[in-house]
Amino acid sequence: MADEIKHKSLFQLSFPLFGKLVCGLPLFATFFCVVWSFLFNFEASTATHCRVRNYLPSVSSAIGGFTPQRYVWRICICLHATPRLMIAIAYYSYHTSVHVGRDNELYKGIAALASLFNILEVSSLVTLTYISSTDNHDVHESCFIVFMISALLYMMLSIYLMDKRQSSKGSAFTVEESKSLRLKKTLFATNISIFLLSVYLFFRHNWYCEPGVYTAFAACEYLVIVTNIAFHGTAIIDFASYSAAYVYTNLITAQTPSNKIKAS
Repeated sequence: MADEIKHKSLFQLSFPLFGKLVCGLPLFATFFCVVWSFLFNFEASTATHCRVRNYLPSVSSAIGGFTPQRYVWRICICLHATPRLMIAIAYYSYHTSVHVGRDNELYKGIAALASLFNILEVSSLVTLTYISSTDNHDVHESCFIVFMISALLYMMLSIYLMDKRQSSKGSAFTVEESKSLRLKKTLFATNISIFLLSVYLFFRHNWYCEPGVYTAFAACEYLVIVTNIAFHGTAIIDFASYSAAYVYTNLITAQTPSNKIKAS
């Protein structure tokens, strides 16, 4: 008789709930930091070198320039980072669970690259969180650039992988998978469009110092964050039937005549 593996779950949480908690942390942190800065640090958080009137704090100012905003942001990002890394690795297994034919090795390589960009996105986010623009502007700026590039590349590769998955599975591609792919495409298009607009507004503010332009830039920053979180939130659909769990695994060796002879 073959050996058997006995599993005992020590802790289990459905992935939809797990995913909502993970996505909820940075969403709550963003909302709290912006609202608190607007209410209690308005003048300081909206001030720029142009000295023109603005009405919303930028994300960098809201999360890193004041307390308790800085503490709330760092705690929430820290708490959500490890689960995000776990999900990044889980996605590699998810994507490579299907065979796409003669291009399968390339497909697996792209799946690994997508997970790598996801990990890089989380790592750069943690770094720019703990090194604010006031602590070291150059490092903070570099980490933000890495964050945005890796995030956009991850989104593009994820959509490509889901398209290949759809082509491979054909009619077996589920309604939930179709919904996830459709949302990913919409959120990616929205995210990159708003990001490019925010880049334009940022440079326009610096070049012309017009009142209100930095406010529009700040609003675009909020939308970039929200659409990024929502894109990662599609994992709730992809892993809807899964659970996050700590599992105790015990190998049970079946008793055979040879085992009994050795034991004696």
